[in-house]
Amino acid sequence: MTTAWSFLLVLSLLILVHEFGHFIVARQLGIKVLKFSIGFGPRLFGVVRGATDYCVSAFPLGGFVKMLGEQPEESVPPDDVKWSFSHRPVWQRAAVVSSGPLFNLIFAWFIFFVIFLAYGNPVLLPDIGDVQAASPAEKAGLMKGDKIMAIDGHAVKTWQEVSELIKKGPGHNIDLFIKRGSKEFDVTVKPHISKLKNIFGEEVKAPIIGVTAAGNLEIEKLNPLEAVTKASIRTWEIIILTVQGLLKIIQRVIPLSTLGGPIMIAQLAGEQAHLGFLNLFYFIAMLSINLGLLNLLPIPVLDGGHIAFYAIEATIGRPLSIKQMEFAQKIGIALLSALMLFVFYNDIIRLLGIIPPVKTP
Repeated sequence: MTTAWSFLLVLSLLILVHEFGHFIVARQLGIKVLKFSIGFGPRLFGVVRGATDYCVSAFPLGGFVKMLGEQPEESVPPDDVKWSFSHRPVWQRAAVVSSGPLFNLIFAWFIFFVIFLAYGNPVLLPDIGDVQAASPAEKAGLMKGDKIMAIDGHAVKTWQEVSELIKKGPGHNIDLFIKRGSKEFDVTVKPHISKLKNIFGEEVKAPIIGVTAAGNLEIEKLNPLEAVTKASIRTWEIIILTVQGLLKIIQRVIPLSTLGGPIMIAQLAGEQAHLGFLNLFYFIAMLSINLGLLNLLPIPVLDGGHIAFYAIEATIGRPLSIKQMEFAQKIGIALLSALMLFVFYNDIIRLLGIIPPVKTP
């Protein structure tokens, strides 16, 4: 039951945010919006305000926006041409189309902002957990429970700072200022270069001293300005990781078996919902970024494909012909259909246990 409602919440919310982006920018530019629907299929109920039918439809998965003159071949009465989407300058059409993905990114930022402001920023403390046998750390006398206070004179408050400072001096001795109970002392450690796997499963060489974090967390309270900054940084970090992930999939570094469709999204949403609303909304923010970026891919049918059409139109001074756009859209539909079949196949064999489940980071 949790999986079902969390899946409906996640998917519907993200699609509605996406469509609201198209809607609000179209309205601001004076384009007539004929319908803003929550859900798809037959209209159940609603209200008409001005030229727009705000309604709820039968199938509660997301929604859609219908604009006057949305299709280039659509017949528009002469008196309504000034309100028509297809009769607007290319920059306005591009703005309306790109606003959907942009609102997905803004929505993710807003979720992070609310989390950081209301809950705070969970920080992994620089407390040592396990010390590997025969590692530089063990040879230097470091022990489980030690707290790293500074590295080479730089005070550290998080495990991330510890990791970053160790990586800055490969092959060179580093001086650690350690607190052990009530005692404080200095230790010199020489990191050794080791092969590790990064977030994408690639082997990379990095300096290590042979310790792991104890896993102790501290919630750092943030003021509104700090929450804005932290949310912006977190959103940008996930955008970069998502783009890198797409490139790694193309390069076959990340196996195609990790791709998933609605079933996998439902499972992951259910898992995060069981862990609490904080985890669920963090997952929604990450998925919103993924949805926004995927929609910007220059594939006909997607928003990015339409933006590519407008870029060509702006370059050559005229729009592509209806036949050319229809041909490109057929290719886009074929590509998306093949992708959907593939991710459904992955979902099914994942359910059967043939490939391992995908876990959220």
